[in-house]
Amino acid sequence: MTLPEQDVVEHKVRRATAHFALKRISAIVEDDRRLDASKERYASWFLRYGIVLLLVACAVSARYLGII
Repeated sequence: MTLPEQDVVEHKVRRATAHFALKRISAIVEDDRRLDASKERYASWFLRYGIVLLLVACAVSARYLGII
């Protein structure tokens, strides 16, 4: 049978280990969220301005080829 002092120490060690693991997992999740937000921002920019740039390129090409 374990001594009560050992039980307390084991409990504290388990709790500290779990706390450390949760902090590490939280940091990983936060990094993933930040990267996802960055990707979403770039995708939004591309959809907003990429289509406009594509239309301008098409118009310039049409003008150059004499279609317009």
